Amino acid sequence: MAYIKTPVKGMSDALPRDARLRQYVKGIISETYQKFGFSEIETPCVEHIENLTGKQGGENEKLIFKIMKRGEKLDLTTENPDDLCDSGLRYDLTVPLSRYYACNANNLPVPFKALQIGNVWRAERPQKGRFRQFVQCDIDILGDPSCLAEIELISATLTTLGKLGFEGFTVRVNDRRLLKAMAALCSFPEDDYDKIFIILDKLDKIGVEGVKNELLACGYAEENIDKYVSMFKDISENTDVAEYAERNSLSDGVAADAIKNIADILDCVKVNISDAVSCKLVFDPSLVRGMSYYTGTIFEIGMDGYSFSVAGGGRYDEMIGRFSGHKVPACGFSIGFERIVTILKDKGFEVPSSGGKYAVLVSKNADKQTMLNAFSKASSLREEGNTVLLTSRQKNVKFQKDQLLSEGYTEFIEF
Repeated sequence: MAYIKTPVKGMSDALPRDARLRQYVKGIISETYQKFGFSEIETPCVEHIENLTGKQGGENEKLIFKIMKRGEKLDLTTENPDDLCDSGLRYDLTVPLSRYYACNANNLPVPFKALQIGNVWRAERPQKGRFRQFVQCDIDILGDPSCLAEIELISATLTTLGKLGFEGFTVRVNDRRLLKAMAALCSFPEDDYDKIFIILDKLDKIGVEGVKNELLACGYAEENIDKYVSMFKDISENTDVAEYAERNSLSDGVAADAIKNIADILDCVKVNISDAVSCKLVFDPSLVRGMSYYTGTIFEIGMDGYSFSVAGGGRYDEMIGRFSGHKVPACGFSIGFERIVTILKDKGFEVPSSGGKYAVLVSKNADKQTMLNAFSKASSLREEGNTVLLTSRQKNVKFQKDQLLSEGYTEFIEF
């Protein structure tokens, strides 16, 4: 049997420089979110298969890495493939959080502000910024039905991205209730809403005509389709939410509540966010988000020059109730950690150092006293707050120093 030295497709190794960057980004995210009052928690990477396939994760449920039953539970003679599996690797952090809260609610404050940073797995086609194993960074507020939760989540995430040096990004906000009201106004069957929204989600790729053609192919009445796609013409970053609602007769009932909710969130975040964070906040009636568990506000952040989003989330007031039997309002925001790291690497970002970086090089033939002197020097430099690497001096010391320079070591001491 031949061993394979490359990682499994869709997964990657991290060289020291990459690992430092990843750890730095995790540190900034965790520190900033905790200053907003979020408490860090952990959930297992393996989840019950019933939870993962409960029609909450949209297309991600097709991408689960399933785990076969073990021991006596495994019956290879079964004719039903589903009987072979009882668990799987989590595809996001929201489903595990909902189970976690339902299990531990009596020991948690209300509202509860949760922070999770951990690996998730999806069996999808790898591409730049998209892997089969990747890190998600989630913040969630559970138990608060007001838009204060959305405002806090967006403000905390914008502050975090600003501390990582990002600027020129756009926050798009919409509401699933508004999307449903628009579909109802166009006489689409309620049972088909998710299918219609999946098509609408392609708007930025296939355009209005492409959306229309796909809806026609599904057999919907052309009159209803024309009315629907007209709602997505002439929208821009300057589209005013109240004016949009009036123009499209969306000013009654649930739609009116959604419109007010979006307006309040946009106005409050604009006031709340620091002037140091350079970004745009816009209403986007075409924003869908892929997860079917969203029940209200949805939001997404995109970066100039990149086709993918770097953060997204929304309100999911019904998910926890599926575990506990009690409705619990919930809202969350997830940073696309791998995409953030990819962008920072593209920009040539260097992890800042709090002190100097010294390389203490010791001759391979050094006697005991010389080695003691080298260790003593390294210790004193570390006590002064510096990073110190103590290592043997190689024969080609110039090449060795060049390598160390590329790792950020700028001072060399030889013994």
